[in-house]
Parts: sequence; C-alpha cells; structure tokens
Amino acid sequence: MRQKTVTQVTLSDQVVKDIRRATRKQYSAEEKIRIVLDGLRNKYSIA
Repeated sequence: MRQKTVTQVTLSDQVVKDIRRATRKQYSAEEKIRIVLDGLRNKYSIA
C-alpha cells in the first residue's frame, strides 16, 4: 500500500474543513438567546 504525501493529505483535509465550515448552521441572536435560556431552565442540554 502506498502512503500519501503530506501535501495530498493537507489539501484534502483543507477541502473537508472548508465544506464543513460552509455547511454549518448559523443561528440568529434571538435563537442563541432562546437556546441559552432553555438550557438554564434545564429544558435542554446546551452542550
């Protein structure tokens, strides 16, 4: 089995990170406040 070079691994890792970063859910300020308040009320885990 051939080993990948460091450059190939680094480029593929960077592509994966960019895709994950672009597809992350973005919450509005109101949603963030609601999530924190629900967590403080022990309604949901905010981990």
